[in-house]
Amino acid sequence: MTVRLHVWRVPRRAIPAMFWSMAFDRARVRREAEFAKLLGTGRGSEFGVGSADLTRWAALVVAEAATVPPMRGATAHCTLTLEPIASRGTWSGKSPFTPERTRPDDGPIAVLTRARLSPRRARAFWRAIGPVGAALAGAEGLHCAFGFGEAPVGFQGTMSVWRSAADVGRFAYRRPEHAEVVTRTAQLGWYAEELFARFRVLGIDGDREVIGWRDGQ
Repeated sequence: MTVRLHVWRVPRRAIPAMFWSMAFDRARVRREAEFAKLLGTGRGSEFGVGSADLTRWAALVVAEAATVPPMRGATAHCTLTLEPIASRGTWSGKSPFTPERTRPDDGPIAVLTRARLSPRRARAFWRAIGPVGAALAGAEGLHCAFGFGEAPVGFQGTMSVWRSAADVGRFAYRRPEHAEVVTRTAQLGWYAEELFARFRVLGIDGDREVIGWRDGQ
């Protein structure tokens, strides 16, 4: 299984073309891949309502061959090649990531979270998630992070890349902001559907500034 995350930067004049691509190229990309999602992203490392960055777009593609979606008017492009090492939950009713083998989690680790919010719980979720975003921006070992969305409000996710699995665990379980959200998720049932996946980063090609890369603190 090959998982690739493509991220593009486009000039403002190309934004209408990207909307067209998201709407009309979706079916072609899905035909050529086992699983594919065309995505909008958030500004910088922001995520949530009101954070959309119309000059940055992404596509997550699972395919045996290197399927590359269209890049209408893009001025910069970055591709992450990923190997699934853990996955729990579903995305649009599917389990798209199947870990192929088990070995130590050494090297950079990418973490993907995706949720379809329960309409009754959406407002409470957005109130609670703000402190997590603020804590994530300064997290030790974080190389990059950005929010993504399939729809303006109800279908949201995050992608982050970390220096090591130890850095992921430190943020997930030792930062009180994140630990509280994990606890409240189980108690309140914010999500109608959710997926959590972890990947080994096999390669990063192209312009890393597109994904907001930093060395990690």
